[in-house]
Amino acid sequence: SIVIPVDLREPAGNYLCTIHLRPCSNTMMQESGGDLLNMESSTPTPSEATPAPAAPKIGHENDGKSKYGFRDVIGYGKKPVIPHWPNKAKVALNFVINYEEGGERCTLHGDDASEHLLSDIPGAVPDVGSRNMNMESMYDYGSRCGFWRLHRLFTAKKLPVTVFAVGMALERNIEACGAMKEAEWEVSSHGYRWLDHSKIDEETEKAYIAKTIEIHQNLLGKRPFGFYQGKPNENTRRLVIEEGGFLYDSDSYADDLPYWTMDYAEGRPHLIIPYTLTENDMRFTTGGWSADEDFANHLKETLRFLVEEGRAGQPKMMTVGLHCRLSRPGRIAALEKFVDFAKSYGRDVWVCTREQVANHWYENHLPRGVGNPIKPSSFAQGTASSFLGNLGQVGSSMYGGGPSMSDPVPAYPTGNTATSYGSGSGGYGNSRTSYGSNTGGSSFSNPASKFSYLGNLTAPRESNTGEDKNPIKAAAQVPDGDII
Repeated sequence: SIVIPVDLREPAGNYLCTIHLRPCSNTMMQESGGDLLNMESSTPTPSEATPAPAAPKIGHENDGKSKYGFRDVIGYGKKPVIPHWPNKAKVALNFVINYEEGGERCTLHGDDASEHLLSDIPGAVPDVGSRNMNMESMYDYGSRCGFWRLHRLFTAKKLPVTVFAVGMALERNIEACGAMKEAEWEVSSHGYRWLDHSKIDEETEKAYIAKTIEIHQNLLGKRPFGFYQGKPNENTRRLVIEEGGFLYDSDSYADDLPYWTMDYAEGRPHLIIPYTLTENDMRFTTGGWSADEDFANHLKETLRFLVEEGRAGQPKMMTVGLHCRLSRPGRIAALEKFVDFAKSYGRDVWVCTREQVANHWYENHLPRGVGNPIKPSSFAQGTASSFLGNLGQVGSSMYGGGPSMSDPVPAYPTGNTATSYGSGSGGYGNSRTSYGSNTGGSSFSNPASKFSYLGNLTAPRESNTGEDKNPIKAAAQVPDGDII
């Protein structure tokens, strides 16, 4: 609701209106009897107005720096790394379904106010101390209807999907968990609650991360290997890395390609796969799109341009963000048009999960100076039995075949998951057929903790013109994804 008190300051017939906009809750509306014009204005007087903050002086300690406070404003620079996607694809295309319904802000969940974000209620604000029944029912639509509409689309098209799943939401819908598992989708962590974590204390956030991992293990038979908080704070990435079992996080919008950071954990690398708020159906709720075709056309133009860049020698990654509660029929009809458009590119577009992208990046794009992954000391020579905890078994080659069993074993989980690649006789992965825990083997915490690093952070850069004449190992081999 918007309060618009009008002050008529000019003679009749020649009006000048001064309009003050103030959000109000349903409770305030009820207390005022719905009389907008007679509600008490909260517009501050000049004496009450908050003074403007002073501008920082010239000479700040970060002036002139390109890397500071975990930021890097240069990145790959003029010549981005060539990703060498499988089968020489020009674009890696990833669909993300955000499963948040049942984990949002709500007084029924012990919160102090109702949810107000990312719904089809224009201008919604939190109702402090009370429920917003309309908002609750819109979120319920996501888990009752929207999820299944998306599930039907992607299973019918036989395309892989990454789910950003809120732990509390998963607990409330076991049937949806079973459908994700049966479809062999990657279920990445979207935290325990769908909340603004910018002000949450470190211990609470750490407990949330541990809780959501436990939920994944109990309901899906495996821990998540990806993490996206959505509304993080400056501690979030450090806590994710310290937990030790994540291959990547996606709390970044900084690039068109995955990239490494070594700003944490004593310089050990951590992979970041950027997400998007642009190729995202959330823009239906923020005024970005009003017609369903706007969504389809934007996605088509984005993919078309990225394919052209890839053909010119600079392949990229594209993510499409989707939300169950926003998945109304007309919007999914538009999404289906984009899916069919993407299929028309054939092998130029690799539809994949984020876990597959992470595995590809670990295998082919370790930071400069790394060399080959160092085999952990607990490995027996000639075996392939390393585990992340007891869940992520590792084969001697991500793609099957490849190096002999005596070669160094990649120190990250790939086997016995929906996106495992190995199929050798050592029991290290039966691709897309099995869930649940592996047993036995040695354990270590961080997938990248056994690497030593030297020199520049960026991956080796090949020539970025023309077709690749000396592809990185396995670039022409197709991992467990769908080339469409």
